[in-house]
Amino acid sequence: MTVQVAIIGCGNRGADVYASHLTQQGAQITFLVDARPQRLQEVAERHGVAREACFLTGKDFFALGRVADAVVIATPDNDHVEPCLAALSLGYDVLLEKPVCLSPDELPLLLEAEAASTGRVTVCHVLRATPFFQEIRAVLDSGVLGRLIGIQHTENVAYWHYAHSYVRGNWRASPPAAPFVLAKSSHDLDLLRWFAGASPVGVHSVGGLNHFRPSNAPVGASDRCVTCPVQDCPYDARRIYPPLPADRWPVTVLTAGGLTLGEALESGPYGQCVYLGLNSVPDHQAVTVSFENGVVAQLTVSAFTHNNTRTLKLLGTHGELRAHMERGELELHDFRSAGPQRWTVPVSGTHGGGDTALVAAWLAFLRREQDVPTSLAESLDSHRMAFLAEASRTASGG
Repeated sequence: MTVQVAIIGCGNRGADVYASHLTQQGAQITFLVDARPQRLQEVAERHGVAREACFLTGKDFFALGRVADAVVIATPDNDHVEPCLAALSLGYDVLLEKPVCLSPDELPLLLEAEAASTGRVTVCHVLRATPFFQEIRAVLDSGVLGRLIGIQHTENVAYWHYAHSYVRGNWRASPPAAPFVLAKSSHDLDLLRWFAGASPVGVHSVGGLNHFRPSNAPVGASDRCVTCPVQDCPYDARRIYPPLPADRWPVTVLTAGGLTLGEALESGPYGQCVYLGLNSVPDHQAVTVSFENGVVAQLTVSAFTHNNTRTLKLLGTHGELRAHMERGELELHDFRSAGPQRWTVPVSGTHGGGDTALVAAWLAFLRREQDVPTSLAESLDSHRMAFLAEASRTASGG
């Protein structure tokens, strides 16, 4: 069975990630939707999609009725709910990019629409699908840790990644983008929910925008890196992008639509000074979550790290598990044995192999070989935690 999929939103995640993995795994991309004609043409040529199957708006596509087996929705953060509701009204199964919405009031709308539809929504929480976090789940399920008491989880965003996505990129201001803890850490909050095995009952958060402000600009800094005389700025776009592979993220974000890297740095947002004051989201935030079963989890997400990775500890009554995603390293301390056990898990591919694995699981569901990877109701707990965290942070003056 060849699954036919429509891609709504042909940006990096929609076209470069999900569409590519879907075709590599035997699906066919049959319709495309994107508001940018040049990008639409570029992606259509890549996947052999006919011109008449390309649309500038989701409204025009959905007017056709149900013409594919499923849809991927990877539009900008503030444009996920409406196309998802439209897709569910037609009975489509949906792979929905996170964050699924920007307001807690929209969460019940999605649940109600799914309940009334023959289609099902899979949120793109790709980390659950990685071999690395699957291994952590297996250790937890083995019982070797005893009763889980606490989780200490850190998302190390990396200084250059934060500058790319949250100072210069689409997620630098909320609104219109999702709050930082939702846009960047819904994956991590979903992991906390998965490991805790219970619903959240309390959330507290502090944090704010500490560094990326005009008052911290180096003396003599220009508004654009290519004209800036400052030589030792770690956020200089001339330092960040040229050494990276031209055919991979994040450089492909700059060059989408046919721009050269030089042209993008000269005229686009990714060549702007990080101290212009155009961003409003926190660069360091801490969140504490308590769950129904007594587990307490702490998440720290920070721009001020060298590596782009995740590190965590699971703390149990009989043992402790330490994990470092970038290196694929796991270290188990069983309090009843003499020494630690150490081993590694493969972490190759985007999101440590999670993008490939999630697409494989979703296709297996579409072929009715297995159930939906994660229920929408459980996936939305991550968003509830994020909204509560942002409300707590802003209430405390962050």
